[in-house]
Amino acid sequence: MPRHDPERAIDLDLVRCTENASLAAWKHFGRGDKNTADYAASDAIRGMFELIECRGLVRIGEGRKDDAPGIFTGERLGAWGEDHIPAAIALDPIDGTTLTAKGLPGAISVIAASTCTRPEDNPSGLFPAIPSHYMQKLAVGPIVAESDVHVDLDAPLRATLSTVAGQLRKRVRDLVVVVLDRPRHEAIITELRGVGCGVRLIPDGDVAAAIAPSLPDSGVDAYVGVGGSPEAVIAAAAIKCLGGQQLCRMWPKSDDELATLKAEHRCTPDDLARVWDVESMAPGEHIIFAATGISDSPMLPGIRYRNHHAVTTSILMRARNRTVRRVEAYHDLGRKTIRVGSSGDEVTL
Repeated sequence: MPRHDPERAIDLDLVRCTENASLAAWKHFGRGDKNTADYAASDAIRGMFELIECRGLVRIGEGRKDDAPGIFTGERLGAWGEDHIPAAIALDPIDGTTLTAKGLPGAISVIAASTCTRPEDNPSGLFPAIPSHYMQKLAVGPIVAESDVHVDLDAPLRATLSTVAGQLRKRVRDLVVVVLDRPRHEAIITELRGVGCGVRLIPDGDVAAAIAPSLPDSGVDAYVGVGGSPEAVIAAAAIKCLGGQQLCRMWPKSDDELATLKAEHRCTPDDLARVWDVESMAPGEHIIFAATGISDSPMLPGIRYRNHHAVTTSILMRARNRTVRRVEAYHDLGRKTIRVGSSGDEVTL
């Protein structure tokens, strides 16, 4: 029989995955080695998935842009029993590996899953693998997304800001916009400051940044700029759960990448011009999003220590009912273990 809400069977297990990944990454926080931190977080997620009754297919992995160690597209995660729930997985064991290596705020561990209602269903089409490394992005919250005046990725930035401000009942100069601190965004930053907006520059971590406008009390009204394509899909899952909107378009970073997109991925001019929204990046209703803070961000507090416990703060969302839960967990450092996929062992913190 089809399951009415298959995501309920694994949603808290996904929180355990991001908790363990964050705790594993924290051991390497500020130590200058982002690849070691990334490997530890990935190993913790693989180990936890061995205990989850699902047939997970990784549709969006990480490591493609920078050849980092990690969990890659096409991998299988989960126990893979015959009657287990099929699920498409999109994840980033550490969104903000450089932030983690440098001991900076803004790092989180994130997983999105889109589940099927029957064991025989194929999850391969649930999260699209965007072939470009980067995408042009615009993300806004639910008040703007659900209004009668829609934002447009091709509209002038000033017009977009006016639309966002009007729907939020703010002045343009009262808006706070997040932008990745990159040379390619110099013109955007100059224009934002020219109209008086508050600009929050971040060094990395654009999953949390894109989600922030959809979160209550985040202090962020919009996210604009160019960021990673895998991160766009992961963020889309969370934004859908919150009722916001994200518009994206492939952004080849060089002529060589453009040629590769056309030759190897057979991208047509229409493909390159296509605007992806939340529904096209995260189709369906049986979507779960889980994230745990590694270091403090507008989305989540980072790991804290209290009375010989590591304290993690996570968020768990479901798209079908737009349920959002915050989970604060206390991990007794004298007893806490993390199962790692490389050996199958339970290791202490």
